[in-house]
Amino acid sequence: MTVNAKTTATGGNTWRNLPAAQQPEYPDAEALRDVIADLASYPPLVFAGECDQLRARLASVAKGEAFLLQGGDCAEAFDAVSADHIRNKLKTLLQMGAVLTYAASVPVVKVGRIAGQYSKPRSKPTETRDGVTLPTYRGDSVNGFDFTEEARIPDPERLKRMYHASASTLNLVRAFTTGGYADLRQVHAWNQDFVKSSPSGQRYEQLAREIDNALHFMRACGTDPEEFKTVEFYASHEALLLDYEGALTRVDSRTGRLYDTSGHMVWIGERTRQLDHAHIEFASQIRNPIGVKLGPTTTAEEALQYIERLDPDREPGRLTFIVRMGADKVRDKLPELVEKVTASGATVAWITDPMHGNTYEAASGHKTRRFDDVLDEVKGFFEVHKALGTHPGGIHVELTGDDVTECVGGGDEIFVDDLHQRYETACDPRLNRSQSLDLAFLVAEMYRDQ
Repeated sequence: MTVNAKTTATGGNTWRNLPAAQQPEYPDAEALRDVIADLASYPPLVFAGECDQLRARLASVAKGEAFLLQGGDCAEAFDAVSADHIRNKLKTLLQMGAVLTYAASVPVVKVGRIAGQYSKPRSKPTETRDGVTLPTYRGDSVNGFDFTEEARIPDPERLKRMYHASASTLNLVRAFTTGGYADLRQVHAWNQDFVKSSPSGQRYEQLAREIDNALHFMRACGTDPEEFKTVEFYASHEALLLDYEGALTRVDSRTGRLYDTSGHMVWIGERTRQLDHAHIEFASQIRNPIGVKLGPTTTAEEALQYIERLDPDREPGRLTFIVRMGADKVRDKLPELVEKVTASGATVAWITDPMHGNTYEAASGHKTRRFDDVLDEVKGFFEVHKALGTHPGGIHVELTGDDVTECVGGGDEIFVDDLHQRYETACDPRLNRSQSLDLAFLVAEMYRDQ
């Protein structure tokens, strides 16, 4: 399963000749070239065989046999690569996964927005405060969050910091998921700090007791499967900075095919999905599972062209459509896409991202989302699939394991006036742990009703 550093396979750099949206303007081109050369010599962060395994798991999602849970930070931060931050995020996803698996009786494929989600596309290239205009913050991989001229200059050295932060994160995630922490017998331990204070924590604890009883029953019957002791967990991020993704694209020595070894799955965002631009071309050349974010302006014709470009062999698990329409548009816009793609014979995984279409600015100036809007978009997504007889394949959410106050509502209700208390995101508002668990229970109910 070794992977060579040279990108010599045919077509590896074809994207370089095309326009690329949302790329930083580095003041020093030579410094950027040096960093890319260094990155190209670094070891891969993930292995091609793991990407193949995820593609097989996503094929089950596309065929209606499994459900994808994809979640994590809006934008990771270099100063949040601590064991506590990573464990809390993982714990939240494991709890959501346990709820969905047990309550919806469906295998759950767990993919983090983690170990690479350091870059953000922005709607404007500059930001103005008190008459001062500076380049916009594009994530820790590009520039600094502080509103100073020095911090906002794009610095290619940050690409190396992204690599090292991603490597540290993946190292810890692998240790947690295979070293006993993710053992299903730990379902109570994931909840100890949380159960007393939160309605969703208490509801989870009840489910954990049921899981425990089921495990005791199985052990009493003489079965104790190895699968309960570890968990498969994959890393994904938006493939935004093509210099970085290109430097980590390697030829798999088993097959001679190209893989982007920066993460198991990468997706192309709503702002970079132009069919004749570099991001789609880059994605067409690699063997990783690929996601494409589809917003409310997406036409059925475009969706079919993405399939043509990115999944010409019609391989289930290769292509995931991550739909981000907004609660007010999903019921109108999604049916035609699903109908026409299904009629084309392609087997793609359909996932709902109920976060990105539902952001608004509170009177306090904080970007926020209403939990009810998030939930309504998920409901609309399920309703469309139920009406068409197709499979609602999963959810893609921005969440954190910390008790932040960034989205309004949820069982442990957060009010607009609470937003300032723990508003810690570097970019978009995330669901906190309690809201994430609320969502998992509600999604499990919707899935059972399909």
